[in-house]
Amino acid sequence: MLDLNAFWADAKNQLSISIQAISYEVWIEKLEPVCVVGGKTLVLLTISETSKRTIDTRYLDKIREVVCTINSSITDVVITTPEKKDEFLKHQNVFLEDEGFVATSAQPSPKKKNPFLAKYTFDTFIEGKSNAYALAASKTVAEEPGEKYNPLFIYSGVGLGKTHLLHAIGNYLYKNKPEKTVLYVSADTLITEFLSIMHPKSREDATNIREKYNSADVLMVDDIQSLINKEATQELFFNVFNDLYHRSKQIILTSDRSPKDLTTLEDRLRTRFSWGLTVDIQIPDMETRVAILKNKAAQAKFALSDEVAEFIAESSTTNIREMEGLLNKIVFFSSLANRVIDTKELAYEALSDFIEDKKETIDASDIVDAVCKYFNLSTAEIMSSKRTKNIVEPRMIAIYLITELLPMPLAQIGEMFGGKDHTTIIHARDKIGEEIRTNPRIKIAVADLKNMLLNR
Repeated sequence: MLDLNAFWADAKNQLSISIQAISYEVWIEKLEPVCVVGGKTLVLLTISETSKRTIDTRYLDKIREVVCTINSSITDVVITTPEKKDEFLKHQNVFLEDEGFVATSAQPSPKKKNPFLAKYTFDTFIEGKSNAYALAASKTVAEEPGEKYNPLFIYSGVGLGKTHLLHAIGNYLYKNKPEKTVLYVSADTLITEFLSIMHPKSREDATNIREKYNSADVLMVDDIQSLINKEATQELFFNVFNDLYHRSKQIILTSDRSPKDLTTLEDRLRTRFSWGLTVDIQIPDMETRVAILKNKAAQAKFALSDEVAEFIAESSTTNIREMEGLLNKIVFFSSLANRVIDTKELAYEALSDFIEDKKETIDASDIVDAVCKYFNLSTAEIMSSKRTKNIVEPRMIAIYLITELLPMPLAQIGEMFGGKDHTTIIHARDKIGEEIRTNPRIKIAVADLKNMLLNR
């Protein structure tokens, strides 16, 4: 007999991967299975007629696709409301006696389950100047695992796409090289499992964990910096790394800093991390941030105007996940209020809590003060019209940081710096953005200042 609740739980699990998180929580999570009519039509209960219309319009096709994939006996899905629920329950016993549905349920597929999130692929990864090298390297490794760039070491700040690339590699391998055994773990999971080897409940447990890592054709470890100060784990990972590397098995690592900056990690590990290719992901520029937002909105079937996309991109500049969270707020606000959010003013209204919190956390004067302190200048000097290099460069960095960290109009920034027009502000912003990519000294200075401002 089909366990309807377990069946729907399985379907929801798959839907949670393919539908935007906020949309899933609002429209899908609370759906309840009622019955299957005629052995073919799954009936799901929602709370109101308004909710039913939204689900029918936006999500029913996806629900139907997932449900029919799990159990081919079901060919349709209907959304109902409490008022009409009894009409379907009258037919509840029909499906229990329906030929081919009694005593049968979805048969487990002999194909191994894909552990990677379906939404994270190379196609959904938006390329820009900030991540082009990391994307190209990831594609090469996916196409030729163990043959080039081994290990591949990807580093960046939080929420800039490292995990997306790992899942994209995994999804590519799962689809195109199913014979490969791909193991993806966080460093915290690796630490926990290696502790189980050192202190096993049984010899069999320790053997199984060792076999799990040694049998991998591709090993991915997310946030490898977590191994810092874990000497025993480092020793075990050193042995796993050597074994896989010498058997030409692909190793992919991510971190929040480059190998040379993992100063408290064992030298022999840091050296090995640099054997292959090290690539970083920078904070995306405005154009890339807008493109990411447009892509995410399209996936959620939400019409995102250029004006609102630019406003969100200006409001959140250092973390893609945060930016996506703001988009989710816009989507939710639009759905809840049944309003079209297509202007900056309406977007501000929807995100007012976030904007106000951000203003309380940091403002333009904080940025100027931090730059002055870092470069040993006075506020009067940096705000002056002096053109000496020791002042011009910090002034441009201050302008860059204000444009990156605050949703402040360019004209207002220009007024702050002695009445400069918006083209001058754009030039300063773009100049420093380019210097960050080509000049290590500027890159370090900007990173230091951001740490000072955001972690004070």
